Amino acid sequence: MNIITPRVSLAFRLALRELRGGIRGFYIFLACIALGTGAIAAVNSVSQSITDTIASQGQELLAGDVRFELNNREATPEEMAFLDGLGTVSVSTGLRSMARKPDGSDQALVEVKAVDDAYPLYGSFVAEPDYPLAALLSGQGGTYGAVAAPLLLDRLGLAVGDELLLGNVKLSITGTVKTEPDALSEGFGFAPRLLVSRRALEASGLIQTGSLVEHAYKIRLEDKGAMSGIQARAAKEFPSAGWAVRTSDRAAPSLTENITRFSQFLTLVGLTALIVGGVGVANAVRAFLDSKRTTIATFKCLGAPAQVVVLIYLFQIAIIALGGILIGLLIGALSPIFAAQFLAQFLPVSTAPTLYPGALLLATLFGILTTLAFAILPLGHAREVPATALFREQGFEARRLPSWPYILLAALFMAALAGLAILTAYDRFIAVVFVGAIVFAFVVLRLVAAAIAWLARRSPRVNSPALRLAIGNIHRPGALTPSVVLSLGLGLALLVTLTLIDGNLRQQLTGRMNEGAPNFFFVDIQSAEVDAFRALVQAQAPKGKLMEVPMLRGRIIAFNGEDVSKMNVPAAGRWVLNGDRGITYADTLPENAALTDGSWWDKDYSGEPLVSFSSEEAHELGLKIGDKITVNVLGRNITAKIANLRRVQWESLSINFVMVFSPNTFRGAPHAWLATLTDPASTPAEDAAILKSVTNTYPTITSVRVKDAIDIVNQLVAQLATAIRAAASVALIASILVLAGALAAGNRARTHDAVVLKTLGATRAMLIRAFSYEYLILGLATAIFALMAGSVAAWFIVARIMRLPSTFLPDVAGLTLVTALVLTVGIGLIGTWRILGQKAAPVLREL
Repeated sequence: MNIITPRVSLAFRLALRELRGGIRGFYIFLACIALGTGAIAAVNSVSQSITDTIASQGQELLAGDVRFELNNREATPEEMAFLDGLGTVSVSTGLRSMARKPDGSDQALVEVKAVDDAYPLYGSFVAEPDYPLAALLSGQGGTYGAVAAPLLLDRLGLAVGDELLLGNVKLSITGTVKTEPDALSEGFGFAPRLLVSRRALEASGLIQTGSLVEHAYKIRLEDKGAMSGIQARAAKEFPSAGWAVRTSDRAAPSLTENITRFSQFLTLVGLTALIVGGVGVANAVRAFLDSKRTTIATFKCLGAPAQVVVLIYLFQIAIIALGGILIGLLIGALSPIFAAQFLAQFLPVSTAPTLYPGALLLATLFGILTTLAFAILPLGHAREVPATALFREQGFEARRLPSWPYILLAALFMAALAGLAILTAYDRFIAVVFVGAIVFAFVVLRLVAAAIAWLARRSPRVNSPALRLAIGNIHRPGALTPSVVLSLGLGLALLVTLTLIDGNLRQQLTGRMNEGAPNFFFVDIQSAEVDAFRALVQAQAPKGKLMEVPMLRGRIIAFNGEDVSKMNVPAAGRWVLNGDRGITYADTLPENAALTDGSWWDKDYSGEPLVSFSSEEAHELGLKIGDKITVNVLGRNITAKIANLRRVQWESLSINFVMVFSPNTFRGAPHAWLATLTDPASTPAEDAAILKSVTNTYPTITSVRVKDAIDIVNQLVAQLATAIRAAASVALIASILVLAGALAAGNRARTHDAVVLKTLGATRAMLIRAFSYEYLILGLATAIFALMAGSVAAWFIVARIMRLPSTFLPDVAGLTLVTALVLTVGIGLIGTWRILGQKAAPVLREL
């Protein structure tokens, strides 16, 4: 200990003394660490800002301490008495319907929310003009008030003071929605909000047998301490109620989970940028230490042990890395403030300056581990610099791996980096796949670099001296090939992957899915209206195909008698259990499905209830033929046995259900009907005529034009794609920095080459052509690899995970090739131009 401490102290003093000369050669190192650390810190800080705000504003976001939700039925007197006993209750009802102009000239789909006088129990509803909500919704002279989203007024060309029709009731628009406290907790809406009173909804006639309606009972608890046991108490007293219970500490669980998942994805992209930057760290450290060969040799001639030399430069690397990490942490700390300016209108984001130590600590750990993992091997090489290097600046000793302790340390830090990525991930399986993909990519890129060098070594002799020199530079000892391929390959492969995924999703939404999808969905068709509705639609669209099925809503509550809320359900199939699902019954197999296992029941089957389950979802949930499923429908628990599994083509957007029951299961149960109309030859004008006719004839039927829904989804995908592209650009920027660093690291050798060749008669023009050919070949080879690797990765994600058709997009190939060539040739020539003007005498004296 007494020996080590003076050595450490001496090394630290010498490191600080050397740093007085500046950090030349470490700027790319600094930028790589700052960029990767900043990306991880920013993503996690913004994510935590949103989730913390959701948690802290749970009462306002839920508009209550507890929310009980019932679908397609209202609470019974006994259930209502139970809810009233908990505290103050506010009741709201939500459904989708059609709002129409009084003259019948236009209509639009709306998300109707009917509230009572107690709403909201927490938070504030703000309208424009800013009057009390009860006053805005009160009726006058047989007309009820309504508050509409500004988007609805824009779509229908209306203004405050105008009238519109909802079902059978006339409404007067008294204001527009500015702030709806519980909008986020109620989930995503495909249509603009229309807020009315419960009395107006009752008068509209929209709530009928089988209508798709959600009744929410929000409660301000008298005893806040009772909140933790409410769900268990409600389940015990009303086991067949089938209500979904949510407390204010989980006001928007789906939103929180989606934000966490998306932030994990962006974190992994940021980690990719950091790892790509790690290659830049290794290049920068190698180039810096290479420039310090004379200094290292001097230390050794003066008797400095190898360990002291390593410590000197380890301290310098650590100090500069901490500077880069601090810059990244500053970016991360400021990100929530800037993000709030853009996200506040969509998500609950705190605008108050707040630090998120967990997010910053995570980014710091990633930055430190990346620095150490990639700097150890170059430090090991520095340890091997001989004292004779003092007398010859250019070293000719062969490159070899450093001693085994340095290799072991690098491996340990790499393992720690991978372990941290996996342990902190929301979905560890995805994190494991990511880590495996990165390791695989590194190995493959090294093999690609070796293959390029091998091909260059065995290429036929060419007549052009410049091209011959370029080919020789690719395979010679100390060539740039491994550095260029590794630095550019990862960033380009990630860019290709994300671009192909985005392109396939857009193509699916705007192309194949749009072409095969029905024109309309018609919801809440009453049994008494089915025949007349069918006649009306067939008269309006005689060439169209109309499909009708009975529809109910049910919530899965148990598998084989086990409560699903207490089961560890795989994430891939969890969506089936979140909320109510549409269900139906049928005598025969639906025409857009195919059996994968089991057999269909007979038309006159009258035995125990049977159900056909979607095969993909059954596999994800671990279900098989013969298992029992308990579903709560209209307050009754119904248990059915899985009779068969069928393949469902969800991407067709036609009528599909996870569960199709045997008809005897719901014999006599009240329900409505769901219908689709498909007419590929229909024009927008004909669609508008059908929509107008159905809406005016049957005000209580909800008509959804599928193209409009696809356009909304396409807008969401575009917004997500923007965020993904921004994250991918961080990785590409890191690749550019690393590429610049790799080329800079080879500039010393290039300087000697240029001087020797010019001495032997080579002109500057010939050398420029030679270097251009070299960079062009390396860029083209790297682009081809990135295109192949990115295409395979995108195909796997789109075809195997998203279960959608995947196609190769030629424009992505062209963009990748151009990007790679511009970067490699452009950056290479920028770095090379300076060394071509190097004076020969100083260089020749050092050889």
